[in-house]
Formats: sequence, structure tokens, C-alpha cells
Amino acid sequence: VQLQASGGGLVQAGGFLRLSCAASGINFSIHTMGWYRQAPGNQRELVALITSADSTNYADSVKGRFTISRDNAKKMVYLQMNSLKPEDTAVYSCNAKLYMRNNYWGQGTQVTVSS
Repeated sequence: VQLQASGGGLVQAGGFLRLSCAASGINFSIHTMGWYRQAPGNQRELVALITSADSTNYADSVKGRFTISRDNAKKMVYLQMNSLKPEDTAVYSCNAKLYMRNNYWGQGTQVTVSS
């Protein structure tokens, strides 16, 4: 199983980034896919998730600014991040979860937002 995240970088406040996560080795369409982030000194937190039925859930801090989406044919999950703030700075990781069965993590991608 591999979850390969990409798209991070350095951006000014108010800017945007699009993160991508390529999955392999799993039955992608039946997994709930999520993006999590961890800033230095903080615990990892959920940013957004999308279920196999395309239901979405967002952290309050990113509602209205971030959008998660998935492409089952390509086994990809995306996170469109707009109106970025310095407090969005963190390592963002991709997760694939199947209730009571699987919980996979990919390596993170660094997002840095300068003020």
C-alpha cells in the first residue's frame, strides 16, 4: 500500500495550493480518504475527509477555504486550499481508512504559509 502526497510548498498568506495524494495497493473506491496535518509542537489533526459515498467533513478552521475531492478512476484524492493563512503551516498527510479494517498513512508534504 502506498499513499504518495504531493503539492506542498511555500506560499504567501492569501494564496492557494492544491495537494494531491496518489493511492496504490488498495481498493480505493471503498475507503474513506482524509487529509490530516501536524504543525510543530501540535498533535495531528483532521483537516478534511471524503467517504466512499462522497460525503465530506471539514475542520472548522478550514471550512469555506478548503475543498476535498476524489477521483476513484485515478485513485487520487485532492485538497484545494484557498485563502491560506500562516496558521495553516504544517505537514499534511494523506490517510485511507476502512472501518474496522484498514488505516493507512502516507508520507507528508510540507505546506508553509508566510505572512
